[in-house]
Amino acid sequence: MEANSNRPDTSPRKLPARGLSTESVHAGELRQKPGDSITDPIFCASTFTFASTADLMDYVEGRSKREEYGRYGNPNEKSVEGKLAALDGAESAIVYSSGMAAIVGLLMAKLNAGDEIVFFDQCYHRSREFCAKHLARFGVVTRQVPTGDFAAMEAAITPNTKMLVSESPTNPHLTTVDLEQFVAIGKAHEVETLIDATLATPYNVRPIDWGVDYVLHSATKYMGGHNDLLAGAICGSEEKLDDVRQLRGILGGVNSPHNLYLLERGLKTFELRMQRHNENGQRVAEFLQSHRRVSQVYYPGLASHPTHDVAAAQMRGFGGLITFEVADADWQETARIVDAAEIPRIAPSLGGVESLIEQPMVMSYFNYSPAERERFGIADNMIRYSCGIENSDDLIADLKQALEA
Repeated sequence: MEANSNRPDTSPRKLPARGLSTESVHAGELRQKPGDSITDPIFCASTFTFASTADLMDYVEGRSKREEYGRYGNPNEKSVEGKLAALDGAESAIVYSSGMAAIVGLLMAKLNAGDEIVFFDQCYHRSREFCAKHLARFGVVTRQVPTGDFAAMEAAITPNTKMLVSESPTNPHLTTVDLEQFVAIGKAHEVETLIDATLATPYNVRPIDWGVDYVLHSATKYMGGHNDLLAGAICGSEEKLDDVRQLRGILGGVNSPHNLYLLERGLKTFELRMQRHNENGQRVAEFLQSHRRVSQVYYPGLASHPTHDVAAAQMRGFGGLITFEVADADWQETARIVDAAEIPRIAPSLGGVESLIEQPMVMSYFNYSPAERERFGIADNMIRYSCGIENSDDLIADLKQALEA
């Protein structure tokens, strides 16, 4: 089910010059490739040779665009980055070895001792941990405010604030952030903005179109789409990403040629997969909301979600991730429901063709205190379900038997 099917589109969302599937298949690629192959060859090279000193000088002095050493670039990387930039409507994209490597690379390039960043507090717990625990060792201050509380975000800004950070939608509560307000605060205070759009993907929202400076993706998820690779990306303007790319060459958080090939192959079916993820997510969420054993469903495609109106105004669809709470259940009973589901595999992550199920309290927050889990809204009876591309009738029937077992 797609959002806004019966309402006018008033958002500033721009369509790419070509359709998303066309860009997914062709953007970033040479029309005629080495060896006349229709697919990009895998360039398994750590270093790239020069025919002569004159050839080397052409490269050093910027007259030729080519590769020199694998830590600074690879032909497979260039192709994938071209696709990602086209899908997000950005000038440039930088691919990393993982989503965490991408956000670490960006923040390390942009922040100095004494700088401050402001986070909405529903952001991925490892992103928050890196900033609050590790960037703090280098004199960077992280301030966390309630997600969606723009007055609190604006109040947390000081003359030292350099970046505002949020996910949209967030994980696991699926809170959608009003991008227009987010960007307006950043511009008013001359502070850069970063949105982690992993759960949305460029199919459902393109934050660049709303004026966001940087867009982060864990390409491990929907973009790769097959649970078989790790990758991350930062998208934005060429000017803003120039120092980020240079630092990546020093830190070395690049991806392998084989992974880049898999990511490129996954991207070619990106739009088709997202259509099914959106459809499955909406149908499963509606089923869960109607079930007597479910007390709460977090899914922005439901009118009951607190940020549904924001999501409907700026998203094309709502993705395949759903979080729900089991009525009157402790963590052990909730675990039995997880175990009773037969189609999804018990695992972290999301966005692949296979459905996945997990209990956040056990999978990611088991070593947190009850008070800390309460602070982050992680209930003992919470289940996170990532819909794959299986038939939605089968997913619903399986969840029904698991809930009623």
